[in-house]
Formats: sequence, C-alpha cells, structure tokens
Amino acid sequence: MPDVKQVQVTFDCAEPELVARFWCEVLGYVVPPVPEGFSTWDGFRHSLPPEEQGAWFACVDPTGVGPRLFFQRVPEGKVAKNRVHLDVRVGTGLEGEERLAALEAECARLVPFGATRVRLLYDGTDSCIVMQDIEGNEFCLD
Repeated sequence: MPDVKQVQVTFDCAEPELVARFWCEVLGYVVPPVPEGFSTWDGFRHSLPPEEQGAWFACVDPTGVGPRLFFQRVPEGKVAKNRVHLDVRVGTGLEGEERLAALEAECARLVPFGATRVRLLYDGTDSCIVMQDIEGNEFCLD
C-alpha cells in the first residue's frame, strides 16, 4: 500500500494575499509564520525583486490537519467554471431544515468578507449553497 501523501491546493488569482486572507476567514486557517530572518510579511515581500512582490501567498490549517492553500498570481482572469472546487462542509450530519439553516447561517457570515451567493440547491432533504470567492472562484457550502 503506498504512503499517504500530503496535498496543497493551489489557486490561480490576481491578488494572492487578498484571496488567501478571504480563505482564512472561510476555513479558520491562518497565515503561516514569517520566513526566518524577517519580522513581518511586508518586510519579506519588500526583500524580493519587484516582479516577485505579491506574486504568491499561502494559508494553513492551524491544527495541521487540512491541506495548505497556496495562491499564485497569474496574468489572466477567470474565464470559465472551475474544474475543481472546494466544498466547505458546514452541514455534515444534518438534514432538511436544520441543514439548510446551518448553510444559510454560514452564507450570511461569509458575504461580508466578499463571498457571493450564486444559488441554493435543495431537494427537501439534502442541500448545498453554491458560492463564489472574492475573485469569482466557485465553492459550495455543503
């Protein structure tokens, strides 16, 4: 049996730090420690050549369980639906109206951070809310 590998989820985006900090709010993640030799991320950023400043940012699960999220600047904007997206599991184990209420509460929490509600999928028992992050990348509250 092969060893289990760690994964990192990478997002292409225009503003890596802005998108990373959005996902910190969504998932309860944190910004990793500043690289050795620097007291702040700004100090580190300013040590880089101008073309590399702000080119990437990351966030991590403070418990060490979830994957690291890495955000890299790309020149092109989003033009189509994501081929892969995150499902943020806020309704696990819940059904019907109780599940729907948990999803709606999380949706309401995320909108002030820049999330956009796209649509509700609900069949009376199971539900999810399709959302977009601050750069239009789809994710689901599930």
